[in-house]
Amino acid sequence: MDSPTLSEFDLHLFAEGRHWHIYNVLGAHVCRNRGVEGVRFAVWAPHASAVSVAGDFNEWNAGIHPMSLYEGTGVWSGFIPGIGNGALYKFAITTDKGRQILKTDPYGQAFELRPSTAAVVTERGHFGWGDGDWLARRGRWNWQDSPISIYEVHAASWRHHGSGRWLTYRELADQLIPYVLELGFTHIELLPVTEHPLDESWGYQTTGYYAPTSRFGTPDDLRYLVDQCHRHNIGVILDWVPGHFPTDEHALARFDGSALYEHEDPRKGRHQDWGTLIYNYGRHEVRNFLIGSALFWLDAFHIDGLRVDAVASMLYLNYSRKEGEWEPNVHGGHENLEAIEFLRELNQVCQSRFPGTLICAEESTSWPRVTRPPEIGGLGFNLKWNMGWMHDTLDYLAQDPVYRQYHHDKLTFGLLYAFSENFLLPLSHDEVVHGKGSLINKMTGDEWQQRATLRVLFTYMFSYPGAKLLFMGGEFGQRREWSESRELDWSLLAYPEHQGIKKLVQDLNGIYRREVSLHGACFKPDGFEWIDCHDSPQSVISFLRTAKGETSVIVVNFTPMPRHHYRIGLPEGGNWREIFNSDSEYYGGSNLGNPYPMPADAQPWMNREWSVELTLPPLGAIILRPAL
Repeated sequence: MDSPTLSEFDLHLFAEGRHWHIYNVLGAHVCRNRGVEGVRFAVWAPHASAVSVAGDFNEWNAGIHPMSLYEGTGVWSGFIPGIGNGALYKFAITTDKGRQILKTDPYGQAFELRPSTAAVVTERGHFGWGDGDWLARRGRWNWQDSPISIYEVHAASWRHHGSGRWLTYRELADQLIPYVLELGFTHIELLPVTEHPLDESWGYQTTGYYAPTSRFGTPDDLRYLVDQCHRHNIGVILDWVPGHFPTDEHALARFDGSALYEHEDPRKGRHQDWGTLIYNYGRHEVRNFLIGSALFWLDAFHIDGLRVDAVASMLYLNYSRKEGEWEPNVHGGHENLEAIEFLRELNQVCQSRFPGTLICAEESTSWPRVTRPPEIGGLGFNLKWNMGWMHDTLDYLAQDPVYRQYHHDKLTFGLLYAFSENFLLPLSHDEVVHGKGSLINKMTGDEWQQRATLRVLFTYMFSYPGAKLLFMGGEFGQRREWSESRELDWSLLAYPEHQGIKKLVQDLNGIYRREVSLHGACFKPDGFEWIDCHDSPQSVISFLRTAKGETSVIVVNFTPMPRHHYRIGLPEGGNWREIFNSDSEYYGGSNLGNPYPMPADAQPWMNREWSVELTLPPLGAIILRPAL
């Protein structure tokens, strides 16, 4: 098989683990060799004794198109003339023990629809992007002073076609974008759309790290969805899974007959909880494979950021393991030193090459400086999911209001660490599956109280420091637990009470984006100040949000008892205005609130010179600001 040459420089960079365009070298690429059109194939398989290409163009015969080895690199390459875009292929690998195995291309950029697993030759470079203005603005974007409000979406279950099938990427563009614009979110986050064999994994057991799943269309169809989002000023974040991969025999597991991408030792190489394999982050070529994947999505698909899944499982050698089931690092500790260096390099490379993109860590422990620069010992992420805030808040709201006074610390504890990282507040898919019930069904009381408490939760989240994330269905109070096999319960929007919850989320997004005080200092301690955090007997909290000279006051009543003549201290005098009330009749509430204007009294209260007497609605939250 005649082969266009891979350059020594390409092979050198790959061996160092620093070829940031490796997706243009390894894999299958349509090209011309000595005037003949065809496809160049290249694959890393250092322990193979022979490699060939089998495909629909040679009746899947492994002996027709052998590949050549670049000595000392482990890379095999070959050129097949006369084939092109759309050809199906796999690599036939002969192991050092003489066994032949058929493997999909780790760098494949498209695959057949499951259960078929062949890679598809895919020519890039012809999509007509129209998002140049968006990308230019993103490169100058000061995200730390900007609203970030994310709508988390599972593409297969957001909405189905009338026939019951999934929506395609293009149909999602036509239906999802207007919906997100209506709700006012700044970004969507897609649960993994990297190729995966098992629907029930939701994409978290990835086999195609360079390929969008064919369930919803072609790679260019996904580009269309991203491009249309950008044209409508919506960012797109991709859930990305570098922490583990499935054991499917056709994919990465024991790729060339050896533990190539994973560790041989199961104490390092196998996730006991998920039955998956752990990457060997100490191997240069494996790190290059993963960082190349991250860069590929940011480059080839103009993705605006990555949510890195299960970071905690990467950081700790003893993650979910008992004593004796893990091997310490060279210093005798439980930190995965290779994974730490991988994450630091990932963040440095992505953010330097694609300014304005957001790399977010789903990290559930107290690991320090996750969002601080590597040069001061940090991991270098932009944002970290605030799992502590999420768990404490949901645990608090699961209490009967009578007993919430005894759990008041769950509301106040989070402010002790709220600015130790750049936090994102997640109400994600993980909280509405596996028997956890829907968000609204976590709330106590009758249906009215559940809806009111959900409205309080959303108001609390949008006024609390940090970026925001809400999983689909929560925005209208879906009652059934989410399932990946069916669409959301859109029929609920026929009921005014569910329309009211949706309207509340829409208005909260609008206020959050409009009020500089609510988004301009989300990651700075001087942007938050308690007015009163001690009123546990009445389960009321009040606080200030400030930024760039603007101020908002938030008061939350977590009981179904209205509080009349409730006085709070104010930072300044003059007239004040209630600009939001979660108990408004527009949202399905009892419409108990405060008239305009509300003149501040020169009566010292709560260590402030000014104060005002308020009516606090039942299970309600209000936002005040100085009247203009």
